[in-house]
Amino acid sequence: MYVSMKEMLDAANRGGYAVMAINCFNLETARSVIRAAEAENAPIIVNIFADHLLTHSDSELITPIVKTLAARASVDVALNLDHGQEADYIKKAVDDGFSSVMVDASRFDLEGNIKMTKELADYAHAKGVSVEGEIGCLGASEDGKFTQDAMYTDPEQAKEFVERTGIDALAVSIGTSHGNYPDGMVPKFDIERLKKIKELTGAPLVLHGGSGSGEENIRASVANGINKINVGCDFMNANRDATARILKDNPQINYFDLIHQVETDSVELVRYYIRLAGSNGKARRK
Repeated sequence: MYVSMKEMLDAANRGGYAVMAINCFNLETARSVIRAAEAENAPIIVNIFADHLLTHSDSELITPIVKTLAARASVDVALNLDHGQEADYIKKAVDDGFSSVMVDASRFDLEGNIKMTKELADYAHAKGVSVEGEIGCLGASEDGKFTQDAMYTDPEQAKEFVERTGIDALAVSIGTSHGNYPDGMVPKFDIERLKKIKELTGAPLVLHGGSGSGEENIRASVANGINKINVGCDFMNANRDATARILKDNPQINYFDLIHQVETDSVELVRYYIRLAGSNGKARRK
């Protein structure tokens, strides 16, 4: 069933678990993610990174694909725009049928962030679309600019932000970075900060940059208030590695069989994260 992200995350907030949001960009990636959710009887969020909409499949194209997959699925499926930064682009995703959008106005100061996020939250809510906002920001591991302490979410600002914008979920910065970490590196999470943010806001909280964060960090974050976990790099890496493995074993495989097998092989990585986040078995009864 195709649903708003709000009802998923409100249930996760009450139940003390997190829903996985996996970055997809086409039919095959979305379908493998939903297949994994069905195998684990879990709600799932198909995350579409804003840049991928620009370069691969726009919101008008990808929305009916995900809606059709969701209608056929035995679990709840939400479609979320990830890191939307331009108002017109976010509104287009809403108008084209996304069930959730993330407004990333973290590049502005607090007042600027609140202003843009509230305007878009009002627009989306009027059309039944849920909204995620962000306070604090994440670094990027690829260029060595990891998240620094000054980029972490301020708990008091988080409380004000949630109250003044009316958002449905809040993305926080507690130690993760976007991208792939160097081999052997595991980020350090500020769990005490997370606890304070949860205490002050009571809102469903979102962890970006979940890839490579380590099982201990993921479990601790879920236990202390995270209700949505974004994973992109690990899923893309699983698809890449499956492609390389299949081609090594069978260099002459035809493209259809290759894509079909990669889609099948990538399901297990998503199932692993669903179990780690504790959302397995949490799908609503139909």
